[in-house]
Amino acid sequence: MTDTFDTQKQQASDWFRQLRDEIVSAFHALEDRHVSDAPAGRMEVRKTTRTADDGSDAGGGEMSVMRGGRVFEKVGVNISTVYGTLGERAQTAMAARKGIPGMKDDPRFWASGISLVAHMQNPHAPAVHMNTRMFWTPHAWWFGGGADLNPCIEYDEDTAHFHSEMQAACDPHGATLYSELKKWADEYFYIPHRKRARGVGGIFYDDRNTGDWDADFQLTQDVGKAFLPAFLPLIDKRRDTPWDEADKDTQLRHRGLYAEYNLVYDRGTKFGLETGHDPDAVLMSLPPMAKWY
Repeated sequence: MTDTFDTQKQQASDWFRQLRDEIVSAFHALEDRHVSDAPAGRMEVRKTTRTADDGSDAGGGEMSVMRGGRVFEKVGVNISTVYGTLGERAQTAMAARKGIPGMKDDPRFWASGISLVAHMQNPHAPAVHMNTRMFWTPHAWWFGGGADLNPCIEYDEDTAHFHSEMQAACDPHGATLYSELKKWADEYFYIPHRKRARGVGGIFYDDRNTGDWDADFQLTQDVGKAFLPAFLPLIDKRRDTPWDEADKDTQLRHRGLYAEYNLVYDRGTKFGLETGHDPDAVLMSLPPMAKWY
């Protein structure tokens, strides 16, 4: 069984890297085809590391971040594969959330995934988030992920397109799956202290273990593959839309909501910081500029 899990973990980790490479290539192409006097943006790649409490290697990954591009004001596409033992706080949180027995006796874990957040130059072009991941302990494994759109200036047709691509990814896996994951996203990406959603939603899932690893991994791949068809047409449509300072002000205030959510509520942010991952990689999702009243 250990050999099987090792093979599966390698498959998942390889897939997240492949998806990262495809997305980075597509984003570079988008920068190239946007007409501007500014130079086309390119990702800067930096390795990240995670060190265990005893100083031993505990995995890491790569940050791919572009700042000040023609189209992207800031975009990050991170991959990571980390492992080790969960600290007491993380053990308690994971056991409560996942209902996993035996965490106290054997707190080993392994996690791999891709995380993407894009903040755009043009206020009419929506920000976006996407991630997919696999988590393993000796007691269980599961997948999670999803994507959600975060426009500061909303267009109904853009929202409809994004959701249609997410539904197309879900439909082969069950007639009701899209509606279930959409509802999950609506509830998860909600900011209680603002009494509003942070964007126009998408899909979200976590703790997914149907007992069929191949099927759950296939769903995760389909969600990842749906991202570019869901997002790129919206940016090609909006990247040349004229905007003014009022539009930029609207964008910066909406980014404030995004920052609040990620710092206060996001599970990934909390998990990354609690398990000692590179804080720059964990906080990559934060916008380069934001504004509050």
